[in-house]
Amino acid sequence: MEKWNHTSNDFILLGLFPLKQTGLLLLCLVIIIFFLASVGNLAMIHLIHVDPCLHTPMYFLLSQLSLMDLMCISSIVPKMAFNFLSGQKGISFLGCGVQSFFFVTTIGSEGLLLASMAYDRYVAICHPLHYPTHMSNKMCMKMIIGSWTVGSINSLAHSVYTLRIPYCRSRAIDHFFCDIPAMLSLACMDTWVHEYMVFMSTTLFLLLPFLGITASYGRVLFAVYNMRSKEGRKKAFTTCSTHLTVVIFYCVPFFYNYLRPRNLRSPAEDKILSVFYTILTPMLNPVIYSLMNKEVLGAMKRVFGIFSSLKE
Repeated sequence: MEKWNHTSNDFILLGLFPLKQTGLLLLCLVIIIFFLASVGNLAMIHLIHVDPCLHTPMYFLLSQLSLMDLMCISSIVPKMAFNFLSGQKGISFLGCGVQSFFFVTTIGSEGLLLASMAYDRYVAICHPLHYPTHMSNKMCMKMIIGSWTVGSINSLAHSVYTLRIPYCRSRAIDHFFCDIPAMLSLACMDTWVHEYMVFMSTTLFLLLPFLGITASYGRVLFAVYNMRSKEGRKKAFTTCSTHLTVVIFYCVPFFYNYLRPRNLRSPAEDKILSVFYTILTPMLNPVIYSLMNKEVLGAMKRVFGIFSSLKE
């Protein structure tokens, strides 16, 4: 191990599963989840693109959420599966940087995008008469471009800094992808400044949007409760509670991983919690946003012919 460390600039990913039959079974499950997530998110992007009924700000934002989820899981699972099946654990220096960049970009951009989606629902339900002006297509595009741009700049800064610090200890990352906190623990210099920056980025890109999302949906649910239309109340409540559930499932494990002090963290716990926001959420998002949404179900019927046989 020490000889390898002194003769190569590459990293080693210790992985998520043990190299046993149990690990193989779990990997097969992850590959199935990856397949479902890829098909589901691609289907959502295609539906929103081709069906005119879904050409609204809410669904344009949802299409970007699907794209971010697809990018996140695609940057992690294929490499993890290849390393396990081939018996190799290495990842190149450049490959680690690219993987880290795409992961941090999608995480930061998704936090901002989820806040935009919450704002969209808030305006649509609490101020419906102002919706065309507050959530125009132009405003929607600004939200999308802003989320990608700010998330990318933040990710680039973190990725470049992480790759430039000296790694004079073992280059074995105790994780299944190039997670920045796991990499910082291998550095032979004091990294408290960058750890603080990771904490601040998590706060700015996820914690503050999460608090805003929670407050927004709380206001929306209060407005929903006072609706006169029973059908409208049911539809709005389902939409908002679904969005909030997804956000909680996505953000809470991330907060627990990234906002804890280093002395309270453990690699095994970090890896298990990372599965929620890197593998499970990208699969659940298209399922939840489609099966619990009549407009998306209608688009699936029109575009793919799904469910048409049920009426015959």
